[in-house]
Amino acid sequence: MKISICIEALFNGQDFVDSMEKISAIGIRNYEFWTWWDKDLKAIKDANEKFGLNTVAFCTKFISLVDPYKREEYIAGLRESIEAASFLGCKRLITQVGNNNGYSRKIQHKSIVDGLKACVPMLEEAGIVLLVEPLNTYVDHPGYYLSSSFEGFEIIDEVGSPNVRLLFDIYHQQIMEGNIIRNFTANVDKIGHFHAAGNPGRHELYFGEINYREVFKAIDESGYNGFIGFEYFPLQDPLKGIEASMG
Repeated sequence: MKISICIEALFNGQDFVDSMEKISAIGIRNYEFWTWWDKDLKAIKDANEKFGLNTVAFCTKFISLVDPYKREEYIAGLRESIEAASFLGCKRLITQVGNNNGYSRKIQHKSIVDGLKACVPMLEEAGIVLLVEPLNTYVDHPGYYLSSSFEGFEIIDEVGSPNVRLLFDIYHQQIMEGNIIRNFTANVDKIGHFHAAGNPGRHELYFGEINYREVFKAIDESGYNGFIGFEYFPLQDPLKGIEASMG
């Protein structure tokens, strides 16, 4: 199981580079984060080399994909994000699609697909995989367009590129759909990344209703060989929580 630690979630409010050093001290080599444009990328790159770490993923700029009139702005933001990723040696970018804008779901769905298709040549040239993330709309992200993993998988199929994959967030999809193991194992070929958090509360994996021991076993048996990102807000010491969740 390849674990990636979301530094901005688990070490929220703490110094970023200090947090990198902390995870390296317990043997973690892979991490991710959310926003790149408010960080010292040179300091992060230097810390990668110093601590032997790997930047697994971070987010693109938060520009709507459901609005075709913002497509050029989205593409420009993606281009900047690719440059940042290339600087850090990162091969994955996470994208949200934006909030429901009131048009029909058919129109918004098509806008997402067309926008992602327009990005494929740029992604192929850079060797980057773009991860499309559904989010829950019941608790954390009311108004967000893409909450269904099933529609997410449809989008991946319609785009038809290995450079565009789904980010399957176990926490979000437990809230929206349940039936987690059956849903992701049936579509694992379309998944490029997982996120994990306990539910309810979005805390350590051993708090709540999700049996992560069985979920991780199913991921392993599915043949998936990518990363599982720990993306939660800890109630206990972050380092102890990581070690316990991996145990």
